[in-house]
Amino acid sequence: MKRIALFSLLGAVLLAGILVACGSANPIAAPSTGSGTGSCPTAAPCPTAEPAAAKWCAGTRIVFFPGGPEGGVFAVNVYNGARQAEADLGPKVDYVWSDWDPQKMIQQFSEVAATKPDGIAVMGHPGDEAFDALIDDAVSKGIIVTSQNSELPLAQEKYAGDGFGYVGAKNYPAGYALGAKSVSYFNLKAGDRAMVWGLLSQPTRGLRTKGVIDALEAAGLVVDNLEIDDATNADPPSGAPTFSGYVSSHPDVKLIVLDHGGLTASAEVYMNAAGKAPGSIAIAGFDLSAATASAIESGYTGLVIDQQPWLQGYLPILNICLTKVYGFSGLDINTGAGFVTKDNIDIIKPLAEKNIR
Repeated sequence: MKRIALFSLLGAVLLAGILVACGSANPIAAPSTGSGTGSCPTAAPCPTAEPAAAKWCAGTRIVFFPGGPEGGVFAVNVYNGARQAEADLGPKVDYVWSDWDPQKMIQQFSEVAATKPDGIAVMGHPGDEAFDALIDDAVSKGIIVTSQNSELPLAQEKYAGDGFGYVGAKNYPAGYALGAKSVSYFNLKAGDRAMVWGLLSQPTRGLRTKGVIDALEAAGLVVDNLEIDDATNADPPSGAPTFSGYVSSHPDVKLIVLDHGGLTASAEVYMNAAGKAPGSIAIAGFDLSAATASAIESGYTGLVIDQQPWLQGYLPILNICLTKVYGFSGLDINTGAGFVTKDNIDIIKPLAEKNIR
């Protein structure tokens, strides 16, 4: 609230300055150039652009990748954000669901690029090596491409001026931040065992898992890495036997980090399947959902880093519209900087239940 108040105060000060400069009740005289250009004479208002009409991006066709299965945890929040941007700005948006499968994303991108939309917003999970030749071809055809959730740094560097941006957490720093925060929040010490259940094998998406592992190992923890299999990636509750099997064979595990929004939402399911009481194993993960919010309240999950996936839907649509209509370069926005625990879940839970947070 203090930050909001400060921004409001700064905004008021800036607005007051603009009003004074543009001929308010106590105008500051500006030197005349004779032609009235290059200055703000007291006899005329400062030149301004007319506000854009509602749905100023109407007529633009965009293909958007929410990432996961239709209606799935996290992906539905991304989708809701994109739908809101579609309603606010007016483009025609088609949605393509990929079950978090990088190979499916590549195939689908090729198919939608062939239809020559004005823009495509992609998940970067396949990585630059797999994606960039397809992106080169799309951009050469005049298609604006941007990304969300998982970075494509080489493509972004090459095409930032053509509208290629990124909206999402910075993968490695976000993973490292959660790992480091888990050590301090759960009072872990060197020699304690942790398990990280993630996607280390994926080229750029795996950097987040690597960040978690590096942070835990830097604190001296013994870390076991489990790769999320394809079935669990697409249907997280189906991973309960894997979780139970690991816990039963590693009774000394103190921390489990779930590097996947769907797996994090299934934490209570996993703990119950393994016969574990809330808090008996510290659980940390990524992303909010209604199920995750309830698990935090009940103690099954202790710590979550929030990527704000709704923004990963809204802002890429805005990005493409800004580039298409006004020629702006790509946006680069980090959405994953905040932690959620039992101390602040009351504020966020109502939004999580609406699939906004």
